[in-house]
Amino acid sequence: MAPETTPKKEKKDKKRKSLAAADLEDAGAVTPVAVDGEKAAKKAKKDKKEKRKSVGGEVTEGEEKPEFHVPLEAISPIASPLASKKLSKKLFRTVKRASKVRQLKRGVKEVVKALRKGEKGLLLLASNITPVDVISHLPLMAEEAPGVEYCWVLSKEELGAASGTKRATSCVLIASTPAKRSQPKDGSAAKAAPSAEELAEWKEGLEECLAEVKKLEGEVKF
Repeated sequence: MAPETTPKKEKKDKKRKSLAAADLEDAGAVTPVAVDGEKAAKKAKKDKKEKRKSVGGEVTEGEEKPEFHVPLEAISPIASPLASKKLSKKLFRTVKRASKVRQLKRGVKEVVKALRKGEKGLLLLASNITPVDVISHLPLMAEEAPGVEYCWVLSKEELGAASGTKRATSCVLIASTPAKRSQPKDGSAAKAAPSAEELAEWKEGLEECLAEVKKLEGEVKF
């Protein structure tokens, strides 16, 4: 014989079923949101990584390098001689080679120190640095230093990317004399010396750039 159901028991069963249904609905609503949120987080992380690569100049072979637009009003009035786009590409390529063989001085402090020590080479200055006072003394130092040529390039961002840093760079000095390799003071193993091929590429590129910089006139040519 089936158990007798009372109105009170029916009410309790109905309430329990409605609560279970509500729980299922809530679970169904939360799951897609969690999945969507996870996908959005992954997409944002991927976009951020790609943006960092483009800004830092990390471009794989075969891809087109990012170009930084510099408004005319952002170019310093003392930026002369200013390298053309064609020459700038050659200069940035030489900066990369110099960085690879550790023949590059970055930033005002390093450049000033090198010039005072009598370092020779090619000084590159960014025309869109503000305030320009931070590097305005460097052209005069380069003119007074024997064996040093200088010119300006448009973009501090491109100069920074070429010199192997993610930050914009105001100036670099491509040294023309191979640096002496000294043993680390802490007794650790010294870094591997650049290959003869790398040194030859750096030297050849620097000589070509020096020859073209000497021909530059103090005008913008694009």
